[in-house]
Amino acid sequence: MIPVRSVTLFGLFGLTVLLFHGCSSRSGSLIGQDLGGQEERIAEPALKEIPPNEAHLTGSRTSPAMQSELTARTATGLDPGILTDILFDFDQEAIQGDALRVLESNAKQLQHDNITLLILEGRGDDIGTSAYNLVLGERRARNVKSSLRRLGVSIDISTTSYGKDRPLCFEHSSECRQKNRSVHLVVQ
Repeated sequence: MIPVRSVTLFGLFGLTVLLFHGCSSRSGSLIGQDLGGQEERIAEPALKEIPPNEAHLTGSRTSPAMQSELTARTATGLDPGILTDILFDFDQEAIQGDALRVLESNAKQLQHDNITLLILEGRGDDIGTSAYNLVLGERRARNVKSSLRRLGVSIDISTTSYGKDRPLCFEHSSECRQKNRSVHLVVQ
């Protein structure tokens, strides 16, 4: 006769194996597995830019009160125009083209004005998740910091990222999105 305790443990073990086997066939990596023409998909809308001609858009997704508050938060540092924002291509963190010339000009201005403290605010546009844009904004800010160091700027530089949560521009347009794909230089 088999003890009841052994049967119960054996039964629990068997049930656990069946549950794990059932769950593993529905989740996990599908790389290298033949699914027989079936794919497991997550229902999530694809990222896309919003067409500029949609009639229901008023040009801004942020209320006027929130726009003024966000503008006040970003209106720090030197007068506008002394240092120029470093702009990035969509979904890119590398400094390229015109952004390199702007960065060199900013480095000369920082050295000329004897600035001692600089904050680099990385940003992203409104496409993608907040978490993704936070990481991308931080990478952009760190790349600008590294480039400033290579150009001989030896001041105290800190980086932060606002991702898409503190935009510099509030409209649904490609020009506005370009302004938000940037590193904003704030002199303290």
